[in-house]
Amino acid sequence: MPIDPDFQKSRKVVSQHQGHNVWGPVEPPTKLGIHGTNVAVDWDICTGDGVCIEVCPVSVFEWADAPGHPTSEKKSDPAREKDCIQCLACETSCPAQAIKITPP
Repeated sequence: MPIDPDFQKSRKVVSQHQGHNVWGPVEPPTKLGIHGTNVAVDWDICTGDGVCIEVCPVSVFEWADAPGHPTSEKKSDPAREKDCIQCLACETSCPAQAIKITPP
């Protein structure tokens, strides 16, 4: 199941990580929430294949550890969300459909 396109309406910000919002629910290690707002990655469905890291022309993403998560123990983190140029390369390339780009 892809990232919920309406997560900003259906979820609440429960914490911050590396300068971006984390939208709950968060119950480690199995539920890690959605990381980011304008560049959002659903860590619960991210498979950690890294294609978003490879295709992003402005290096928005970096690896983050997610020990014990059943899908992948490494996740793509929108660490430089503010640098996003809205090209959608990451969103259209993600095989798990775990990324949603929304204009600021």
